Amino acid sequence: MSSTDQFGELLQAYALGALDGPEREALEAHLAAGCPECAAELAEARWVVSQLAYAAPEAAPSDMLRGRLMQIVRSEAVAPGTSVTSIGSSKPAVPFWMWAAVAALLLVSLYSFWNARQLQDQIRDVNERATAQLHSREKIEEELAAARQEAAQVKREADILADPSSVKIAMATTAADSGPLQANWNPRLGLVLSGSKIPQPAGSRVLQLWIIPKTAGAKPVPVQIERPDENGTFVMVVATPPETLTNAKALAVSEEPAGGSPQPTTTPKWVGGVSLFPLKSP
Repeated sequence: MSSTDQFGELLQAYALGALDGPEREALEAHLAAGCPECAAELAEARWVVSQLAYAAPEAAPSDMLRGRLMQIVRSEAVAPGTSVTSIGSSKPAVPFWMWAAVAALLLVSLYSFWNARQLQDQIRDVNERATAQLHSREKIEEELAAARQEAAQVKREADILADPSSVKIAMATTAADSGPLQANWNPRLGLVLSGSKIPQPAGSRVLQLWIIPKTAGAKPVPVQIERPDENGTFVMVVATPPETLTNAKALAVSEEPAGGSPQPTTTPKWVGGVSLFPLKSP
């Protein structure tokens, strides 16, 4: 028996790509050994296969080849997760490159979403830090402004107390638990009212300075409010006293509600007569 008789039908199945398993291995080993007859037969079978689409010869395959093809078709048709359909009605599977493109698009979308969230978080963080810095700056500016104001008030107080032209006005009290107050008035720099051992008013109440005009029947003129510190030290600096101070008969201090009152609501605790006015302005 010649090799073509032995491998003839196998060569046809091999040319069609329908040969596998031990028979395929055996045929490839035989072809690798350099059999010219089988090589020629295989070349001819491949040429016939290439012409099938054009020639379509009406020749039935051998029983062996037909059985092998039907076995392959049945094995693929009953594979898990597949359904048996006719060859003419089956739809081609989605190509792998399309699945790869969908996966790539999904990854790009997920990355873009993540990147956008990261950018939003960074922007929010920058805004929060900028807001915190702005608030910190505003607080520092407020503290600096308060410090400047306090420094200016301390300087004005020192200048008024040291100026020889300032007039002293003693303000006595009838309260046994409180010390006296003293007013120092300077026509150019203003008024300083100070004292020690001054008890703090209850709650949020304050001490309010009044000018009692000389004009008969005139109402007391409110000047300013202040509270002594926890040590009983009381200092009030009035940069610009009312013009009616030169016509004042007396100064008085009463205890009033928080924020002060337009008119006294309690009897003044400290009163000092102004007997050296009017004074000539320098």
